Amino acid sequence: MTGWLEYALVAIAGLAAGALNALAGGGTLISFPALTALGIPAVAANVTSTVALCPGYLGAALAQAGDLRGQAGRLWLTVPAGILGGVAGGMLLLRTGEQSFRAAVPFLILLASALLAAQDRLRVWMEGRLAAGRRHDGAGAASPSGTKPAGWTALPVGLAAIYGGYFGAGLSVILLAVLGLTLEDSLTRLNALKQAITFGVNVAAATLFVFTRHVEWPAALVMAAAALLGGAVGGRFAGRVRPGTLRRAVVFIGVVVAIIYLAP
Repeated sequence: MTGWLEYALVAIAGLAAGALNALAGGGTLISFPALTALGIPAVAANVTSTVALCPGYLGAALAQAGDLRGQAGRLWLTVPAGILGGVAGGMLLLRTGEQSFRAAVPFLILLASALLAAQDRLRVWMEGRLAAGRRHDGAGAASPSGTKPAGWTALPVGLAAIYGGYFGAGLSVILLAVLGLTLEDSLTRLNALKQAITFGVNVAAATLFVFTRHVEWPAALVMAAAALLGGAVGGRFAGRVRPGTLRRAVVFIGVVVAIIYLAP
């Protein structure tokens, strides 16, 4: 990257990715294709995108820190599992050849798009399941909501984190599904736990990537600054924009990008 136009495109992509992550998720589906469109190899683009967007996850985690009260035991189980999985996924990415990873990219993007498309239905399903659990608790036939043991939750969280370290787009949807299936609590508290795990996964992978030659630092720094600004702007408009509408737009973009990658 040498021209001001390229840096401007990176900044726009970072701004859009940060805003999308704050509003609806799926920012990687913007940042990664933008970097490859500028001629950055696929592995380096994925690594650079992870490093650049990583600081934005801290804001999301801090925003819901209050909902983590009383979840210390879960955090001690799931966050380390996420960190280990993030490192494992990052190492797997670095060991994947450029040609092999580029061949997998369209399918990874389609998977991420499908996960993003299913996010609203997942939330509806979880709300119904949790409400049914609360009714069941009220009948005295089960343990109080939120006390279901978190024991084996760490295993599926770690497996999901491997995917997160490898590619990352759609990780939050997978984690929320895992937590909803293995724990009983309010959706707000489970979402806060998900944010903490996601932050751990991305920091772990990004820390690993920082010590490699794959990070395109000029692009990463510009994108990181733009993504932080985009996240702040997106947060201010969170109550005025319908996340579902944005999510559908991102899914459409993802499918189009995947088709482009599949084209000979």
